[in-house]
This record gives sequence, C-alpha cells and structure tokens, in this order.
Amino acid sequence: MKNNRVILVTGGSRGIGKSIVESLIKSGATVLAPSSDELDLANLQSIHEYCSTKITRLDGIVNNAGINIIEKLDEISEENLAKVFTLNFYSNIRLIKLLVKHLRNSEAPRVVNISSIWSFLAKEGRLVYAASKAAINSMTRSLALELAEHKILINSVAPGYVNTEMTFKNNSKKQLEDIKKLIPLEYLCSPEEIANVVHFLLSPECSYMTGQTIVIDGGYSLK
Repeated sequence: MKNNRVILVTGGSRGIGKSIVESLIKSGATVLAPSSDELDLANLQSIHEYCSTKITRLDGIVNNAGINIIEKLDEISEENLAKVFTLNFYSNIRLIKLLVKHLRNSEAPRVVNISSIWSFLAKEGRLVYAASKAAINSMTRSLALELAEHKILINSVAPGYVNTEMTFKNNSKKQLEDIKKLIPLEYLCSPEEIANVVHFLLSPECSYMTGQTIVIDGGYSLK
C-alpha cells in the first residue's frame, strides 16, 4: 500500500480493529483511529463535528465499530434494538455520506465494512446483530453500484469465530472447544488474519473487486 494514504478506522482500540490499525501503520499509512470520546458513533452531532473538523483528506474508511447484544426475540428491548442498528449500521452510512467528498478526491478510494458470518447464517440470540450485519452486506452492494462512477471500491469482510474479547465474552470455554471442532481448519481466526484481508481491500492493488462480502471463517460455513 502507498505509504501516503490516509485511512479512518472505527473501533480501532481492540480486537480486529486494533490489528487493522497496527497493520496500516506498519505499512506507513496515516491512520485516524478516534476513541469513542473523540467520535461517538451513537451521536449524530459528534459524527458531524469529527468529520468536519478532523478530516480534510481521506483515502479509505474501515467501518469496524460494532456491538453484539445476545437476546432472543422475547428479550429484545427497544433500547438495544436501536443501539445495535445505530452502531452497527446507521453509523456506517452516516460516515460514508459525510466523507465521500474526500474519497472522490483520492487516487484509489476504498471502503471496507466489517460484517459477520451471522449475516447469512442463523444462531439463537443473534437476531438483531445478524440483521444489522445483513444490512451491511446489502448496503455494500448498493453503494458499490452508486459509487462506481467515482471509482470508489467498497467491500465487506465477514469474519467467523475470531480470537477476540467479544468471542470469549459470548461463548464459554466449552462452547469454544466445540466450535473449533466444527471449523475445518480447527482453530479460531486471529485478528491479524482479518487485518491482512482488510489491508489488501484498502490497497490500490485491489483494483477490480467491489460490492463483495468476503467470508473468512476457516471453512465453518461450508458445513
């Protein structure tokens, strides 16, 4: 990747996001990785202020920030329904809408959205989370068409089980051992392995792929 590129990464303080930030910095890119205090993705005013005051040039966006609240149908609250969609989906659209003017001025503009295998697979308690990630896949396809005239390439990455804090929070040790047995490659993906794919999708070398959702799950969804 050209070392003069400027990339915005949301949710870059831990897990997949942190690995993406580290990968980009290592390549020489300038990375904007605002904290939740600097950029509150649940607050429209905060999004507008950050985009208007902190960004004057941009080559890529990684929409990584998100939450996974596990609730079955009877447990879902209006508050959590709104929270998940606001952080996982609405904020992505809002950022792209506000920052697309900068992307149009880039030589190789790229957007990468972090989706999930639960956007097309089913699991109890993942109703709202899965729906928010499925919306990301649809948004990716629609925007790929709409932004193609500006040569802005937009793709999504759908990780499976990744060795992150969120995975260990949502699954017991026993559950994770059972899950590994269902993964053909027999281990949890590392955040760095996701970051490697994101790094390529952000690069000028990725020049003819757009509107796609790339599954990185060690073969889990093949069974």
